[in-house]
Amino acid sequence: MTKDVIHTTDAPAAIGPYSQAIRVGDTVYLSGQIGLDPSTMTIVTGVEAQAHQVFLNLGAVATAAGGSLDDMVKVSILMVDLGDFTKVNDIMAGYFRKPYPARATYQVAALPRGALIEIEGTLVLGASSADPQPGARRAADPTKGQ
Repeated sequence: MTKDVIHTTDAPAAIGPYSQAIRVGDTVYLSGQIGLDPSTMTIVTGVEAQAHQVFLNLGAVATAAGGSLDDMVKVSILMVDLGDFTKVNDIMAGYFRKPYPARATYQVAALPRGALIEIEGTLVLGASSADPQPGARRAADPTKGQ
């Protein structure tokens, strides 16, 4: 298995011992992004501004990997206050098109640098949702005695 490191200066540099993303085959695992402005490495103010910055950062890493947010199949959202869920949900809808990625959202006690939101995700490159995937199962046909 070959792991390719994905890095771009258009997203914040890693602030610990991790990569912005790792690509294995057609799958790209994006590390969590917080609302850091990559040019200043300072966190933007407010949950809405942070959410926008997070999606911009994720998009930059996806582009560096050869994809886009449209290739995102799964996101995990960590929030300090689930009371902001509706705001973040509305912002997320502006960055994705149907079919939307699968998602899990969690409230956490704290995030790095006092961030209010962090999002990580998984991209799958080079596959259309209309293309059958290896190992994909079709619905059983009751007339075929399956």
